[in-house]
Amino acid sequence: MNRGLNASLPSMTRQWVASQPAGHSLSQPFYREPEVYQADLDLVWRQGWLFAAHACEVSKAGDYVTLAVGADSIIVARDAAGALHAFHNVCRHRGSLICDQDCGHSRKLVCPYHSWTYGLDGSLQHAPAMPESLDKSQYSLRPVALREASGLVFICLSERPPDFEAAGETFDAVAKPQGLARARVAKRVDYLVKANWKLVWENNRECFHCNANHPQYIKANFDHYNADDTSPRVRELMDAAVRRSEAKWKASGFTVSHKQTGMTTFPDAERNIWYAANRTALVDGYVSETMDGAQVAPLMGDYPDPDVGTLRMRTLPNFWNHSSCDHSVSTRLLPAGPELTAIRVWWLVAAHAVEGRDYQLEKLMPFWQLTSEQDWEICERQQRGVNSSAYRPGPYSPFKEYNVDAFVRWYLNQLKASQP
Repeated sequence: MNRGLNASLPSMTRQWVASQPAGHSLSQPFYREPEVYQADLDLVWRQGWLFAAHACEVSKAGDYVTLAVGADSIIVARDAAGALHAFHNVCRHRGSLICDQDCGHSRKLVCPYHSWTYGLDGSLQHAPAMPESLDKSQYSLRPVALREASGLVFICLSERPPDFEAAGETFDAVAKPQGLARARVAKRVDYLVKANWKLVWENNRECFHCNANHPQYIKANFDHYNADDTSPRVRELMDAAVRRSEAKWKASGFTVSHKQTGMTTFPDAERNIWYAANRTALVDGYVSETMDGAQVAPLMGDYPDPDVGTLRMRTLPNFWNHSSCDHSVSTRLLPAGPELTAIRVWWLVAAHAVEGRDYQLEKLMPFWQLTSEQDWEICERQQRGVNSSAYRPGPYSPFKEYNVDAFVRWYLNQLKASQP
């Protein structure tokens, strides 16, 4: 993996990495120490590709969104020619933030401090009180690498971004029928979760906790069953759902890409596979991840029929998505402190769908709002627990926590990759 010039592992963090027991949860410093948090920012968040926004949020020339990765504020904007750009939200005059709103629309970007003015491509257009000899081309906003795939916008803060081509091809191949580039945001909700970002990801990577904590989710999905507790009857129901879906989807070119019990394997720590997308059959009687399984909004994208299962996408370190036939739910993590994670959840529908006529938020939102908020409570409770002087790393279940183990190995590999 390419690393920035100043990326290195601090001495204490290096010791904690070296002493981390295999197959166990991370030791306490990884969840709370400021030194580790800074290492995470430098060696994980500022090196890889981050989900920034949905392209439909910046669909028109002049649209922009902002996001913060630690102390780095980033602008994503669409210019008059229709191209998307990303750059640091820092004026090249004396360093003021230019945009302090999380989204907006403007024909140009004007610094509120001294009115230096930039185009939507980041170029400096006007610098008041400066001599005519000032070379404006040397003072454009500092660019940030940007890629778009199937309506998903990713950025990378590294000056030497890793390859994105394979991830882009994966999303284009699996997610194109969802039509996310042609969607609209029905609702977004922001959370500030009092837990380290890794605890949030670890919770996401297993459904061991689902039976006790997610009564809505387990009615619609099979992935809370694993090799150690899948009865012949459950296996029969899942096989029947897969066969039914495969037969129905074949004509439309869709395939069931996850057919086993449990969650699909992700990430691949050894090959540094940080992205994945798959389509999964829902429980019989469910065509959407809603409270009763019914379709609650117009079909999205290119779907000819509501029975398309769920499209699931994920990218480390900050994005996952569950998309049904009629709506899509995306979750973005951003680091906000050693024990804080800023989380945004989006609900998207077809661009032509009108609230109150074609869908109601009270039917669209509860399934994933409840599931998400149940998870945030779990993560905050776990953060309080690992902060205790009694906490010691515990062993992972090979049946139910294989993905948590893989995530921890992926994470530690990111830190180790900074060393000579």
